[in-house]
Amino acid sequence: MLDIKARQELIKTQELFALTEKLAQTRGELLAQQRILKDIVESIAKEKPKDRLSRQEFFLRHSAATDEKIKRLRTKVKELETKQKEKIAEVLKLRRFKESLERLREQAKKRYIEEQDKLEQKQMDETATLSFTRESRRTAESADVESKDAQSMGLTAGLQENRR
Repeated sequence: MLDIKARQELIKTQELFALTEKLAQTRGELLAQQRILKDIVESIAKEKPKDRLSRQEFFLRHSAATDEKIKRLRTKVKELETKQKEKIAEVLKLRRFKESLERLREQAKKRYIEEQDKLEQKQMDETATLSFTRESRRTAESADVESKDAQSMGLTAGLQENRR
């Protein structure tokens, strides 16, 4: 699940970069159109009134097309900005989800290690208990054997005294 979310985040991030690049390109186009328009107006304003009139007439005839192009570019910039905000929100949502999955994985790993340590400790305790029990039995059996040997030696000595 974590790998899937990481891939999704990568894809969305790439989409966001492409969208941001397209937005920057469109803004550049818009600024270029506005600059061209401004330069034309300034150049017309600097001309002599006699020459200015014909150029103003030509400019006004063609300015509608330029204004329409600028409007379309502004609309496109707004749309791209909206899409960019949506992509940013998607990327952030995926990133937060992925980070929460990573935290859960770390917690699970920590719990697993703790459980394994407990099991290992339990096994070591059982081994120690078994070793202690075996050693106690051996000691008890040795004591029994020694006691029986002592008894049999005592009986043998008593028999030998009786024979004398």
